[in-house]
Amino acid sequence: MQGLHGAAEPLFRTWWRFWHLGLCRALAPLQAAWDDFSQPVPASCGQLLTQLLLCASLAAAATGLTHHWLMSSLLFPPGPSAMVATVCGLLVFLGLGLVPPVRCLFVLSVPTLGTEQGRRLLLSYSAATLAIAVVPNILANVGAAGQVLRCVTEGSLESLLNTTHQLHAASEALGPTGQAGSRRLTFETLGNGSAFRLHMLGVTQQILEDFSGLESLARAAALGMQRVVTGLFMLGLLAESAWYLHRYLTDLGFDNIYATQQLAQRLAQAQATHLVACPPAWLLQAARLRLSQEELLSCLLRLGLLTLLLVAMAVTVATDHVAFLLAQAAVDWAQKLPTVPITLTVKYDAAYTVLGFIPFLFNQPPPQSPFLSAQRSFQWELRLTAAGCRLLPARRPGAAAPLTAGALQLLACATVLLDTYARRLRHAIAASFFAAQEARRVRHLHARLQRSYDRH
Repeated sequence: MQGLHGAAEPLFRTWWRFWHLGLCRALAPLQAAWDDFSQPVPASCGQLLTQLLLCASLAAAATGLTHHWLMSSLLFPPGPSAMVATVCGLLVFLGLGLVPPVRCLFVLSVPTLGTEQGRRLLLSYSAATLAIAVVPNILANVGAAGQVLRCVTEGSLESLLNTTHQLHAASEALGPTGQAGSRRLTFETLGNGSAFRLHMLGVTQQILEDFSGLESLARAAALGMQRVVTGLFMLGLLAESAWYLHRYLTDLGFDNIYATQQLAQRLAQAQATHLVACPPAWLLQAARLRLSQEELLSCLLRLGLLTLLLVAMAVTVATDHVAFLLAQAAVDWAQKLPTVPITLTVKYDAAYTVLGFIPFLFNQPPPQSPFLSAQRSFQWELRLTAAGCRLLPARRPGAAAPLTAGALQLLACATVLLDTYARRLRHAIAASFFAAQEARRVRHLHARLQRSYDRH
C-alpha cells in the first residue's frame, strides 16, 4: 500500500506541474496585454497598437451594451438609442486612448460592481425590472376579471329586462280575454329598468377605466423609476471609482493594508522580514483566498438581508401567477356559460254553470259549459353574458423579467462574498496603473509596520 502511494505521489506532482505550466503559458499573453494597457505612456509602437485595439474593443462593447440597454430596458426609440450609443462609444474610445486616469477609472468600475455601491445598482435594477413587467401584468389580469364581471352584469340585466318584457307582453296579450271573464292577468315593473341597466353599465365601465389608467400609470412610473434610478446609480458607480482613485493617489494610508509582493521584496531587501513574522490583525494577505471570521460574519448578515429581498420578489411573482390563474378561470367560466332557451306557455280556459247547487245537493259535480279558451306561447333566450361584450384574455406572466430580476439578485448575493476580493482587485488595478505611487505606499506601509513592531 505504501509502495502504491509512493508511486502515485510523483505522478500527481508531475501532473500538477504540467497543469500549472500550461496555465501560465495561457495567461502569459493576457498578462502582456494587461501590462501594455496599464502603461500611462506606451514605450513602443507595439504597446501603442495594443492599447488602441483594446480601447477600440472596449468602446465597441460599451456601444453595443448601451444600445441594447436603451432599447430593451429603457424602451427608447431605435434612432435616438443608436445616436446616444454611438456618442457614448466615441467618448469612451477617446477617454480610454488619451487619458490614462480615465482608463484606470473605467477598469476600476468593474470590481466596484462587487462592492456595496454595485450591489445597490444590481438590486435597484432588479426591482425596476420586476416592477415594470409584473405590476402592470397583475393590473391587466385584474382588469380581465373586472371585464368578466361587467359582461355577466350586463348579460344578467339584459336577460332580466327581456324576461320582464316577455311577461308584460303575455299579460297584455291575455288582457282582453281575461277582462271578458271578469279576471285580468297583470304584470307590472316598478321603476325604469333601462335606466338601472345604464347605471350599472356605467359603474362597471368606470371601474375598468380606472384599472386601465392605473395600469398605464404603474407602467409609466416603473419605467421612469428604472431610468432615473439606473442613471443615478451608474453615475454613483463612476463616482465611487473616481473617489477611490482620488484617495489612492492623495492619501498614502488609504486602503494600504495588504501584504503584497512589492512589500515582501522591500522587506527582504531591507532585511526586515521579522516585521511580518507575526503580522498585525489589520494586515491582509492580498493573495490569500481565505476570508477572516469577521469578514464571514459580515457576509452572513448581508446575505440574511438579501434573502428577505428574494422572498419579497418570490411573493410578487407568485401574486402575478395567482392573478393570472384567477383571471383565466373567470374568463373560461364566462365563456362556458350556456344560453338557456325559455318557453312560456299561457293557457286560459273559462266555463260557466247554471244552477250548480242542485247537483251539489245530490253529491254530483255540476255540469260546466265552456265559454272562452285561449293559449299563447312566448319564447326567448336567457343569456348570462352580453352578446356585444368582449371578454379580455388573461395575460400570461412573462418568464424573462422574473428570471432577469432573480439573476440580478443572485448576482447581488454573490457580490457579498466577492466584496473583499473586489476591494483587493481594486487595489491591484490601481497599483498596476500607478507604479510610482504604489512604491511610495509600500514605503509608507513599511514604516507603519516598523512603528507597530517597535511599539509592541
